[in-house]
Amino acid sequence: VQLVESGGGLVQAGGSLRLSCAASGSTFTINAMGWYRQAPGMQRELVAAMSFGELSTNYADSVKGRFTISRDNAKNTMYLQMNSLKPEDTAVYYCHARRTVIYTTGPQEYDYWGQGTQVTVSS
Repeated sequence: VQLVESGGGLVQAGGSLRLSCAASGSTFTINAMGWYRQAPGMQRELVAAMSFGELSTNYADSVKGRFTISRDNAKNTMYLQMNSLKPEDTAVYYCHARRTVIYTTGPQEYDYWGQGTQVTVSS
């Protein structure tokens, strides 16, 4: 599975951006995808995620009500719509996908990451 992000950039506080993550390869076995971010000197943190089997989404408390995760199955693309951006949203945003393969010995999970896209919010 290959993941390619796009859509990052520089925006003023209060503005909006939409990130995209295009998946290719063995996408039919992907069962979950999400967005993470990492600010300088900080650990990578979950921003939003979606489970395909459970049809559920979850968000970090800091972005609830402002960010929306979605996907277009036909395009194998996931999106993160970010509204009301704040300077503290500044980070490199990474796309993540989890693929589960069922072997005779049991399930095996594989994690994939995109290269990251920079989001900078100026005050």
